[in-house]
Amino acid sequence: MTEELTRDAFLGGKLHLLQPVSGYRAGVDPVLLAASVKAVAGQSVLDLGCGTGAAALCLGARVPGLKLAGVELQPGYAALARRNGGETFEVFTGDVADLPAGLRQRQFDHVIANPPYFDPRRRRAGRDEGRETALGESVPLEKWVRVAGRRLAPKGYAHFIHRIERLPDILGALDHDMGSVEVLPLTAREGRRPELAILRARKSGRGAFVLHAPLVLHEGARHTKDADSYVPAVRAVLRDGAALTF
Repeated sequence: MTEELTRDAFLGGKLHLLQPVSGYRAGVDPVLLAASVKAVAGQSVLDLGCGTGAAALCLGARVPGLKLAGVELQPGYAALARRNGGETFEVFTGDVADLPAGLRQRQFDHVIANPPYFDPRRRRAGRDEGRETALGESVPLEKWVRVAGRRLAPKGYAHFIHRIERLPDILGALDHDMGSVEVLPLTAREGRRPELAILRARKSGRGAFVLHAPLVLHEGARHTKDADSYVPAVRAVLRDGAALTF
């Protein structure tokens, strides 16, 4: 990972993160993921594959008083996550498939994850190793889902954001004690096919499966100006740190 860094504003300046100039850089996906979590002060949160800390720290900025922890495979990104979070964010360097000893016996009220979207066998690798590791699926998605479930406390919630075509894999990997599943598809504009989805599941949950109407991110049928076109609810999440309600 390059030593050149930028200091980027999130949530309308409520949060600033150091990120590499060249490499994986957090976009809107971890912000939307964090906004979907119904956490309250005093609860604990584990961010699997936390990168530089975008999802966990966005959640912490919205809900003060959380106990935040994360695990990140790449040492350089883990180091940045520690710098970004300071004493409020406990970051472990390690593999989701083989969690560090400090996490194996712990349980959390919430586990969140923005797993790599792409199978490296089906795409041409880029030049930046850090970005490829962040985006390319080296640990099977099913493993991410099972690890999340096992680290949850009873009645705890797991949240994932991923590509819509991988929903069957996530649903199929949920352990038998994970229920009350809800899926919120995300579509760029009205009338377009959703490309992403946020999935929420509860340990020991007994609620029926719910497929929500897609959340439309942008106004209008197409991009027509050099400015963001987010709908008010999404703009409130990205600019004001608001919650994203299902």
